[in-house]
Amino acid sequence: MIDIHSHILPGIDDGAKDLNESLALLKMAQSDGITHIVATPHIHLGRYNNSAPQLLNDLTRLKAACLAQNININIAVAAEARLDVELMPLILANNLPFIGKKNGFNYLLLELPHSHVPQGYEKFITWLAKQNIKVVIPHPERNRDIQSNLFYIEKLTQLGCEFQLTASSIEGLWGEKAQYISEHMLKADLVSYIASDAHSVNRRPPILSKAKKRVTELIGESRSHALFVTNPKCLTEVLFDV
Repeated sequence: MIDIHSHILPGIDDGAKDLNESLALLKMAQSDGITHIVATPHIHLGRYNNSAPQLLNDLTRLKAACLAQNININIAVAAEARLDVELMPLILANNLPFIGKKNGFNYLLLELPHSHVPQGYEKFITWLAKQNIKVVIPHPERNRDIQSNLFYIEKLTQLGCEFQLTASSIEGLWGEKAQYISEHMLKADLVSYIASDAHSVNRRPPILSKAKKRVTELIGESRSHALFVTNPKCLTEVLFDV
């Protein structure tokens, strides 16, 4: 399995607190059958001001530590960027890490606030498209506006967005609403990826196998395999050079 959304880089956002926790998370992921994992630290301007050069340096250090610990999982880096018009200068300066590339388009993991869908989101996503950037929306099932009105899923789909569900939402760990929306989107074939959004060993571990079993029960082995393996591989192979 390929996990395209995790917070495993140490000490730079609300994910792994230190290198020891990063290594523990990677060991868990490897034991669960995850072969590739993308570190996607937050870029939330004013709160987590991470930058592409810094993240590449952090990745290099983490890979070296994995080598020393005989951890063989493949690691790449991108970012989870909070929707904000202030991202525009970073994009124009080519200084925002993308989650992948397909069919000539760069793909951005673009986070909505958990509380709402911001005004002007349509204009921002349309502007991104003009910059040759398509959007992957992570954990839409956990957004309160979306939970209240699935119209937003329809609108984001019309804007060309893809969706990534959180594995633990499918297991019911984010509540009934998030689980219901996850299952609705899966059955309606509106999901492209499922990822762990791993933050810590206890609170949100990098485990995909439990969700994969449930997804297979819901929509079958072939479609489940696409969400956990085929689609993530197609999206991120430019990051892993595979």
